[in-house]
Amino acid sequence: MPNITFILPDENQLTVAASDGESLMQAAVDNGIEEITADCGGCCSCATCHCYIDDAWKDKLEPADEMETALLDSAIENKQANSRLSCQIFLTSDLDGLVVKIPESDW
Repeated sequence: MPNITFILPDENQLTVAASDGESLMQAAVDNGIEEITADCGGCCSCATCHCYIDDAWKDKLEPADEMETALLDSAIENKQANSRLSCQIFLTSDLDGLVVKIPESDW
């Protein structure tokens, strides 16, 4: 069961326990992180689950596929090299300690 630390836009931090196999987006939603609105429910079609992966963890994740990359390119104004859609990151025990920053709303 990985523990994930979310850094909220106001810089407050919240560490939550997630389940192996669930998406990072679902872990955020299940733990009341309102800044991840997840309007499409995890279908990789809205980008309302945009987040920044801490640089120390970026290379430990599967890379973004073409669909995620295209959505980030078209929907996110403040896209950075570590931008990801949290609905496309599936958690494992290898990601215990993952740190994720949630930007101010893109919407």
